[in-house]
Amino acid sequence: MNMLLRLFVFFLDPFGIGRKLFIRPTVRFASNIYDQFKIKADEKVNTLRELILRLGLIAFAVVLIIWTAFFMYAVFYYAYMPPISHTRPVYMQFKTCIDTSSPCTFPHAHVSLTKKQQLLMVGQAYRVVINIDMPESPQNLDLGMFMVCAEMRDHESMLRGHSCRSAMMRYRSPLIRTISTWALSPLFVLGLKEEFQQVAVEIFPQYMEQRQHPITDVYVEIQSQKIQFYTVSLHIIADFTGLRYIMYNWPIFSAIIAISTNLFFILVVFLLSWYHWSDATWLRSLQLKYNRIATTLQHSASKALLSSKSGNLQDEEELSFPDDEKSHISDIDEYNGREEEQAFLGRRNISKESF
Repeated sequence: MNMLLRLFVFFLDPFGIGRKLFIRPTVRFASNIYDQFKIKADEKVNTLRELILRLGLIAFAVVLIIWTAFFMYAVFYYAYMPPISHTRPVYMQFKTCIDTSSPCTFPHAHVSLTKKQQLLMVGQAYRVVINIDMPESPQNLDLGMFMVCAEMRDHESMLRGHSCRSAMMRYRSPLIRTISTWALSPLFVLGLKEEFQQVAVEIFPQYMEQRQHPITDVYVEIQSQKIQFYTVSLHIIADFTGLRYIMYNWPIFSAIIAISTNLFFILVVFLLSWYHWSDATWLRSLQLKYNRIATTLQHSASKALLSSKSGNLQDEEELSFPDDEKSHISDIDEYNGREEEQAFLGRRNISKESF
């Protein structure tokens, strides 16, 4: 195919004038334009890549900073804020009399708060409340006042708190009871409402947990044999004050303030770190200091080596001086002996000649 194309071009332009004057300049011009366009396109692509990379880094930094601020507030909230309440059912027990069906002992119960070492937060005040759901029966209406007692014990069954409080049902006149019964009779008939009162007895208004003796068990007793109730429950409610009160009652406001504060300090640290690491003068100064320290150490080491070598040479010279003296003396003795021999031989030759 290439041979056919070359033959075709040769037949059209046998002397190569068209190729030299028109085709080659046109191809060079087109290639130059293509190269320039390619260079500009590569530059634009590189700038676009750098722009996208910078925008991606900025977006990543912003997301990381915001996530760090939220994470710090969440960690602080769950570490600083205890649970608002702990609820446990109270299963009352009593002994019935043989002759009558009424109980012969006071209703009492043992409530296990936790099997761990600690449930409540140390330093936080708690309200201990016992709720008793009592039906509006004639026996309860005639009961009057009664006592409710509770004991707080630790994991070693040692007593850490004891309190008793009096309680009674709310009084309502017969007329009010009749009117409310007639008004709420459809709900009573459908089973959507019951005729009972919930009596809340606050046993401990400000109970403080001890670190060495955490509470694990509660013993409850109702000191009345004629009381009638549906259910009894124990509620331990945290009584927040100060910062915990604000964080619990205004969670959105406190979260906005805390996250904004975290963002401010994180941004300050980030900008200072960016400025510190972008400026390389401190690295150069640190490198110069390191070079100075290294040169001083090298000079001191070289001086120490020179001083040690000079001391060794002096010691060798002092040690070799007596040997040099002995060698000089032996050389002098040999020289004197040779002179005496030569003089003796000369004298002998002279005597022979005279003879």
